[in-house]
Amino acid sequence: MPYPEMLVAPMREDLTRVGFRELRTAEEVDDTLGQEEKTTVVAVNSVCGCAAGAMRPAIALSLQNAVKPEVLLTVFAGQDLEATEKAREYFLGYPPSSPSIALMKKGEVVHMVERHDIEGRNPYEIAENLKEAYNTYC
Repeated sequence: MPYPEMLVAPMREDLTRVGFRELRTAEEVDDTLGQEEKTTVVAVNSVCGCAAGAMRPAIALSLQNAVKPEVLLTVFAGQDLEATEKAREYFLGYPPSSPSIALMKKGEVVHMVERHDIEGRNPYEIAENLKEAYNTYC
């Protein structure tokens, strides 16, 4: 069952404030990811501590890189259930993971940061991982 929106709104804003567009329905996900040819980051947001302490700060830090994705999208696991499920259908070969960060190019995942890549790492380490991926694929 989803958390009250007033509780998660600041967690959503951590990403929308740095330029992410929220996808809150399965239709929005298909309409966007199904057509997107540009380099895209899809952040699977979460209420968990590693999202707050590592994933969201890391994404903000990674966007300070000279090279970065053209499109920034997010879904919220545990909140926008259908949108998250639909987004995960595009992450072929990867099990559901939240939080997580998918870097996609022409509709395919080219780099994935899963929960196990986030837990136990600080935002700077995760941001460096993302910057390397941006430099390679963007």
